[in-house]
Amino acid sequence: MAGSNFVDYVKIFCRSGAGGRGSAHLYRDKLTCKGGPDGGDGGRGGHIILRGSQQLWTLVHLKYKRHIFAGDGGDGGDSRSTGKNGEDMIVDVPLGTVARDAETGEKIFEITEAGEQCILVDGGRGGQGNWHFRSSTNQTPRFAQTGGERFERAVILELKVLADVGLVGFPSVGKSTLLSVVSAAKPKIADYPFTTLEPNLGIVAYRDNKSFVMADIPGIIEGAHEGRGLGLRFLRHIERNSVLLFMVSADSDDIHKEYRVLLNELKQFNPELLDKQRLLAITKSDMLDQELMDEIKMDLPSIPFVFISSVAQKGLDGLKDMVWKALNQ
Repeated sequence: MAGSNFVDYVKIFCRSGAGGRGSAHLYRDKLTCKGGPDGGDGGRGGHIILRGSQQLWTLVHLKYKRHIFAGDGGDGGDSRSTGKNGEDMIVDVPLGTVARDAETGEKIFEITEAGEQCILVDGGRGGQGNWHFRSSTNQTPRFAQTGGERFERAVILELKVLADVGLVGFPSVGKSTLLSVVSAAKPKIADYPFTTLEPNLGIVAYRDNKSFVMADIPGIIEGAHEGRGLGLRFLRHIERNSVLLFMVSADSDDIHKEYRVLLNELKQFNPELLDKQRLLAITKSDMLDQELMDEIKMDLPSIPFVFISSVAQKGLDGLKDMVWKALNQ
């Protein structure tokens, strides 16, 4: 995938800003030479913040900008004036981005909505001025609090493509062809395995100006959960799909067996994927007559299915109806 603009995994180093020092100033003017404390607080250090953006669908903008630093807070001043807060660093990321601690692998949070903001690394607190430390026994404190230290953290950002429908199937089963026919997406199509090396998204128009988003996930092979083929690199994208559309070619030796293999790969990767709504499309069905279709129907999984042919434009309306029904259940 050299040269590809699709980046779904980056490791970044973040450093927040340090907090400003509090002031230990004592009030003075031409009439007052021994005034009380009036030192202001220091400003807090800048945060590192992730913000969801609908304009992005890849992490490529972070591929060569992996060090992100926020600004330090300003020191407090006299007359109880507070120092300026450090400049926050706001990093826009595509929806479906998961942030994890690079050392522990623990999930920090996930960005799923446009405009959603989550603090990735907190800035250091601002130090309190001597105003806060006055008391009946110490009316003129000559000390103030130092600002909080900056925080450093290595973070892994993973993108899980957000789509209503995910296409699941072996390589060269017709996933990219289907997406190109039912949407305006233009994925690479060829007659050899692993043509698709990155997820492709397309908006599928439905009746009454309705639509849904379909994702073409790179082909899965047996053993993908162990890293075979494209392996774990793209299995995680399926986690964000509402409905899984399994696609098996009509010329398969055993359609039910292929479906079980695909289902097992998802189960081994993440058992929760089995809770998603599942549909089945038998592709390249323009080569079948009614007798063969009836025969195949006898040994299909007990999930909603449809026979389609993207090239012959066969069964596509029925496919859309089936998907729309599943999305609204």
